[in-house]
Amino acid sequence: MASEFPRRPRILKGSLVAYQLPDLVPTVIVFQYNPEQLTRSLSGRTATGGGRGDAQRTDGPPEETISLSVEIDAADQLEQPDRNGITVSNGLHPAIAALEGLLYPSFPVVVANQVLSAFGSAFILGEPAPLALFIWGPRRVLPVRVQSLSITEQAFDVNLNPILAKAELSLKVLTYRELDMTNPGYWVYMASFTQKEVMAALNLTQGTGNLGATLPF
Repeated sequence: MASEFPRRPRILKGSLVAYQLPDLVPTVIVFQYNPEQLTRSLSGRTATGGGRGDAQRTDGPPEETISLSVEIDAADQLEQPDRNGITVSNGLHPAIAALEGLLYPSFPVVVANQVLSAFGSAFILGEPAPLALFIWGPRRVLPVRVQSLSITEQAFDVNLNPILAKAELSLKVLTYRELDMTNPGYWVYMASFTQKEVMAALNLTQGTGNLGATLPF
């Protein structure tokens, strides 16, 4: 049967895409329901020291934190158990594990370090967290580090698998100050920086009314 609203706009879904470099196969977490709101907090990096003429100096781009709540509900999948066997057997455990994995280092690296430590090796591999990209439409794609994750499991099936949950995420945007040029996230941030410049220029083209007449220079 044809859609009741055949011309309704297609809504993009927000997502987190995480890479455990050098592995190029990502973990993709698409938001089942887009959050109703997200909070962005920007704090300027003030340069320290200097004289009177340095009052407008910065020490790089602002530190930005993004906070949002993500709803996860297994109801739709459980209504069609024949097509969603994984959800029937595991509830929301896979989705929750994928979110939690954004805070963990690579499991093979952890195991390798445990083996090296057991044999008395002084060489320990680095255990970096995954590089995560926060994608909120085509004009906001940012490299982020998950600072905190709070999960509230609100309903369970007969096997105590969670089937309804809310995740509170705090994401720190990684800039060219935190990322090396060899890191793909560096270029993702620079592309976002360029996008911000373009958007600011578009704002200027909308006109400033009679403001120009009042400017001192």
